[in-house]
Amino acid sequence: MSTPRPLIVLAAGGTGGHVFPAEALAAELLARNCRLTLVTDKRGGTYGGSLGEIETHHILAGGVAGKSFVARLRSAPELACGTWQARGLLKRLKPAAVIGFGGYASVPTMLAATFAGFSTAIHEQNGVLGRANRLLASRVGRIATSFESVLGLPDAAASKVVHTGMPVRPAIAEMRDTAYPSITADDPINLLVLGGSQGARVLSDVVPQAIGLLEEKLRKRLSITQQCRPEDLRRVKDVYSGLGVAADLNSFFGDVPQRLAAAHLVISRAGASTVAEVTAVGRPSILVPYPYAIDDHQSANAHAVDEVGAGWLIAEPSFTAEYLAARLDSLFGLPAILERSAASARKAGRPDASARLADMVTGMLPSNGTPEMGRRAA
Repeated sequence: MSTPRPLIVLAAGGTGGHVFPAEALAAELLARNCRLTLVTDKRGGTYGGSLGEIETHHILAGGVAGKSFVARLRSAPELACGTWQARGLLKRLKPAAVIGFGGYASVPTMLAATFAGFSTAIHEQNGVLGRANRLLASRVGRIATSFESVLGLPDAAASKVVHTGMPVRPAIAEMRDTAYPSITADDPINLLVLGGSQGARVLSDVVPQAIGLLEEKLRKRLSITQQCRPEDLRRVKDVYSGLGVAADLNSFFGDVPQRLAAAHLVISRAGASTVAEVTAVGRPSILVPYPYAIDDHQSANAHAVDEVGAGWLIAEPSFTAEYLAARLDSLFGLPAILERSAASARKAGRPDASARLADMVTGMLPSNGTPEMGRRAA
């Protein structure tokens, strides 16, 4: 009689930062012949990629992060109802493990899993433990992290931590062995500016002004790729055109992996996915954390990069045209610094994060692939 294929439940939803690692793990586990089910909240849309290939269940979920005390009280019944729905679903599915990816959409399923004693784990994308994962950290059996050091982690949960890294797209991992492009006198310098979904306007405001403050000889060497909000494209294009700077601008680039590999320097927000991709390829970066993120998690992400010499954190209040121009002039004038930072970024990168995360999950499974009921996670 053949060994039954283990069923693994993934609990995810909300922003791409939560969904993407779930999708990456799904692809890896499907390749390892695991059965998968996704549980998300009722507002979850239709997912593509590997998540779109698996059975999906929707339950209620009550938001926690960023809400007032009164709003949290109002969402409590929804959270309780969602946990009850998840309890019934898990009892029927009998999964070998339940893995959560943060965000309020994962909370009911993960609570139900820990109450029932299923094998559980969570993945934290950022350098500070998110509100949902903070609620679950003391209950789950394993905590996978993107960064070696994570703020907000309970002392009692330290023994559960497995540093897997943040999964990156296969197209990014393929660029891993692309050598850092050398910078010699008079050669073009490739500057890649990536804007996040929130607050990217500061990059459109400051970067072109800073370029305008550089000496003309250096300015003429620049080849800029910049992601802008649609409403900012025209004015940013006009600035670069007036400066005589070669610039390719768009609100979306489908070939970011190739552009990242060609970049001498990246200027970006400090979202978990962006940081993971920049370090996986091994490129130096100037990171400007989004200052209004819950728990200021982007600052924690950027600090992790800065501390290992892989880039430079510039807080938004200090991110002025004058400050940036001085930094760019210094870095492009001393390419050896950029080369060392690129090497440090590559060392910090985890292009195999998906495999490492899958290794952790499969290591949690019972040897016969069936769940162990009645045992609360350690």
